[in-house]
Amino acid sequence: MVKYLNQSEAINIDKDLFERYKFSVDQLMELAGQSCAIAIAKSYPLLGNSNKVLVCCGPGNNGGDGLVCARHLKHFGYSPEIYYPKRTSNLLYERLLHQCVENDIPILKNQYIEKATDPTILQKYSIVIDALLGFSFKPPVREPFVCIINMLKNTTIPICSIDIPSGWDVENGPPEEGGIKPQMLISLTAPKMCASKFEGRFHYLGGRFVPEKLELQYNLNLPKYIGTDLVVKLQDNTE
Repeated sequence: MVKYLNQSEAINIDKDLFERYKFSVDQLMELAGQSCAIAIAKSYPLLGNSNKVLVCCGPGNNGGDGLVCARHLKHFGYSPEIYYPKRTSNLLYERLLHQCVENDIPILKNQYIEKATDPTILQKYSIVIDALLGFSFKPPVREPFVCIINMLKNTTIPICSIDIPSGWDVENGPPEEGGIKPQMLISLTAPKMCASKFEGRFHYLGGRFVPEKLELQYNLNLPKYIGTDLVVKLQDNTE
């Protein structure tokens, strides 16, 4: 059975990928974001006009994965829009955002959610991608993410969370008062412990870049990817 990582293991594996195996941040982000887009396309194929997707991005690596995911979804024929309430001046993220803009992906105003008075504001999207908070997050949720996460808690639109459902504790799962309930979870590199609390429909793993030495070092016991696939299905409750 694939190993589920605690927070320190997840941090150490990332550190090893950067320092020992010499991956760059943008290299891993590109691989992760592309894997997420592929998994989403497999689970939510294009159907007529229902291809509008909201991608909610945070300021860290999870948000960077979201920006890359949005760009690839655009190439796949979807119509993503990006909500990015806490931008960073980091050059890497500025480049990723610029790439989205140059691919004609709309970047919503920061007040889009905060000043929303219509609770059905998300209804025009077929999917919401949650790339707000990653495995370095420690509760509680702070501004400016409180409003969007509360909205995601109450929406009926399918939510696809990248690596960690935002607001969840990386090891213990959803908060006691109730967190978001994504329909899809895309774990990256290896699932985190909170994924054992995931009760949605689709659980994918994206991380066909993990060196075999690293897998053995951490006893990850990763599943085998099929053919040239960049993602592997861990769970499908529709079957």
